[in-house]
Amino acid sequence: MKTSSTSSTQAIPQTGDAPVHVAIIMDGNGRWAKQRMMPRTAGHVRGVQAVRRTVEACGHRGVRYLTLFAFSSENWRRPQQEVSLLMRLFVQALEKEVDKLIEQGVRLRVVGDLGAFDSHLRGLIHEAERRTEHLSALTLTIAANYGGRWDVLQAMRRLLAAHPELAGRPDELDESALDPYLAMAYAPEPDLFIRTGGEQRISNFLIWQLAYTELYFTRTYWPDFGAAELDEAFEWYRGRERRFGRTSEQLKAH
Repeated sequence: MKTSSTSSTQAIPQTGDAPVHVAIIMDGNGRWAKQRMMPRTAGHVRGVQAVRRTVEACGHRGVRYLTLFAFSSENWRRPQQEVSLLMRLFVQALEKEVDKLIEQGVRLRVVGDLGAFDSHLRGLIHEAERRTEHLSALTLTIAANYGGRWDVLQAMRRLLAAHPELAGRPDELDESALDPYLAMAYAPEPDLFIRTGGEQRISNFLIWQLAYTELYFTRTYWPDFGAAELDEAFEWYRGRERRFGRTSEQLKAH
């Protein structure tokens, strides 16, 4: 079984000065609003503008895959008013932004346990994915009701459903068997992970895929994030030595 991506623990991926795949946790919306004596929900509204800026900036900088953590499987624990607003913003974005994505050549994909969303939202997701499936300038993935552990578990369940014989032959299970069933099997592993808002953790985001990703943390709150902040992250990334288990001397030999 093969996947389009290269596992960083099984082979050495090709890398360059610019990241091919950028994954972002968009954090700090509530604190941005609190600093301005505004309700937390105002920060989420402003955060949508940051998404537009970042998608456009990534497209101009040659990024091929951009993955945004919009709503985690743990975010249902937040106040009901805030969760309801996030769902409304998701609906509004799907209703208003898809035409702009098409103009920019952006393919939209949504990964996560979508069964928790109502039928109207699921319908908008499927329609947006259908309308953009022929585009290839940039693949924008929205992780919604997503969790890294959920991803690994659902991949294992799908693998065993497709190949029940493997349950009795566990020695035959390896990464190449599981990879095609992960939610983002269509994308290479992220080169660069960015978390805004000052927190320094990955919060159950892409825990399988981030094995050798460079982790960048910024204190900038997500509503203030844009092209300049993205360039700062890219500059930091260019200074990293991506060894994938090798020594610096081995890299220099190449």
